[in-house]
Amino acid sequence: MSDDAVPNLDPLSLRLAAANALIRRRRSIKPKDMSDKQVEKEHLAAILENANWAPTHGMTQPWRFTVFAEDGRQRLADFLQKLYKDQMPEDKFRQDKYDKFGTQPLLSPIVIAIGMSRQKNEAIPEIEEIEAVACAVQNIHLTASALGMAGYWSSPPICYTDEMRVWLGMPDERDKCLGFFYLGWPKGEEWPEGNRGDMAEKVTWVAS
Repeated sequence: MSDDAVPNLDPLSLRLAAANALIRRRRSIKPKDMSDKQVEKEHLAAILENANWAPTHGMTQPWRFTVFAEDGRQRLADFLQKLYKDQMPEDKFRQDKYDKFGTQPLLSPIVIAIGMSRQKNEAIPEIEEIEAVACAVQNIHLTASALGMAGYWSSPPICYTDEMRVWLGMPDERDKCLGFFYLGWPKGEEWPEGNRGDMAEKVTWVAS
């Protein structure tokens, strides 16, 4: 091979290529498509530590995570079923949803409840605290994808209730539960395909 055929692998291009590959690899893989293979403690620790490095206005670091593993997943499932039954009017109660709350937490080896701890003096707007938590969850998902792990962020309406918040140990009524992140290993070896629409349709340029 001639020197002319060797691509230009300067450091910036390499870093950009690595970032592109990781970000575009990320997929939402539902718990039903996860295997029962356990998540190693060192991998879970790395995933959570990367979440801790999300951007945060005023260094409030509002993310709070409750990790359910092993028998803890059953405790979560039982509470979700009870909460759904208590919250849902009889004429709107759906048995299939009730059953799903009792089984879905058991389909992945790890379930992470996503919490936002509101800044006490409220100097930072609440929306910016929610955005910071979302960035932390993105870090979780990207790190999981880098490891070849499956991840899925679920936010059923009952996660936003005061009862859910209190059960997770967040007594301040300004705190919030923002859903659950299911973490595990995909059942199959084939990684799901992804797609996005044309970015040009989503960008407006203002040059002057």
